[in-house]
Amino acid sequence: RHSYWGQNSYGAVNSADTANWQKSLAFYCQDDAIDVFPMAFLNVFFGPGGEPSLNLANTCNPTDNATFSGTNLPICTSVGTDIQTCQAKGKIITLSLGGATGSVGFSSDSQAEDFADTIWNLFLGGSSSTRPFGDAVLDGVDLDIEGGSSTGYAAFINRIQSNAAGASKKYYITGAPQCVYPDASLGGVLNTASFDAIYVQFYNNPCGLQNFNEASNWDFGIWDNWARTISPNPNVKVYIGAPASSSAAGTGYVPISTLQNIATQMRKAFPSFGGVMLWDASQAYANDRYDLAIKNALVAAGGTGFTFPACSAPAFVSGSAYNAGSQVSYQGGHLWTANWWTEGDTPGGESSISRQPCVSSGMES
Repeated sequence: RHSYWGQNSYGAVNSADTANWQKSLAFYCQDDAIDVFPMAFLNVFFGPGGEPSLNLANTCNPTDNATFSGTNLPICTSVGTDIQTCQAKGKIITLSLGGATGSVGFSSDSQAEDFADTIWNLFLGGSSSTRPFGDAVLDGVDLDIEGGSSTGYAAFINRIQSNAAGASKKYYITGAPQCVYPDASLGGVLNTASFDAIYVQFYNNPCGLQNFNEASNWDFGIWDNWARTISPNPNVKVYIGAPASSSAAGTGYVPISTLQNIATQMRKAFPSFGGVMLWDASQAYANDRYDLAIKNALVAAGGTGFTFPACSAPAFVSGSAYNAGSQVSYQGGHLWTANWWTEGDTPGGESSISRQPCVSSGMES
């Protein structure tokens, strides 16, 4: 279970109800409802002094907080303390770049690589005298890019991963594409860079949760196919991105019972299913702990997720001859059908096609 934190989404639409505005990050780390918190947003890439800027709404921003000299980079000491508190409880805390109104983008790969070094030094495993969160070290970055050119983003990711190579801790790369496939802003990036997870926004779109029962709109299966057959990381996880209340998005909010049903169905049906992402923590908490309810539902449903169904096809045997139409199980439990007579060909080339996931009773060799 993942939830964005930082934008005080509830407060933005409920200005009078200050009691339920966004609380500190540490407040939301007190129980096990949420495992991962992407902090939203680093919304400016190149501000005054050539430095990026952060806006964490009512918690830390360039207007209400002190900034590093010559920049709009706020000093968020208390957030740094909260990050370390949450990490000590096993939470993963990442930094989300972009947002719907972010001033972001690159003119070239080299500019993106330099910016990756900046992010590494300001927020991750590098060093700088202008770290907004002090000595707190975040666990990775999230790309919520909703406009502009895709130039440079793959180079940015590759540079972050290069900087992280050999580090003593894992650094995560995630993205938040719209559910419409391919994503207008990140589509090409998703196909060329390695992501650990994507939080597909199934809201504010025709393919949103509100249209789950319409096969022509609901497209989690397309994202699952991308994850398993196109993504450079075949183990990437796909999360259902959901609004945590009716005021968290224009469309896509569904009652918790509906989301519970959808999530458990997707977990059973698709190998890449990773869980649920919520927008955002303030909305979930004010909406009768929507976050805790979905966590409890997934736990109560039991099991460990998708299991490949059994099939009658024997396991592939290297070097064997197969006639056209012959079927075998191979490589991670997929049913392969030979397109023509073949001998010595490995499933996955032009000589065969993958039909469906399955597991045979034999061992591949």
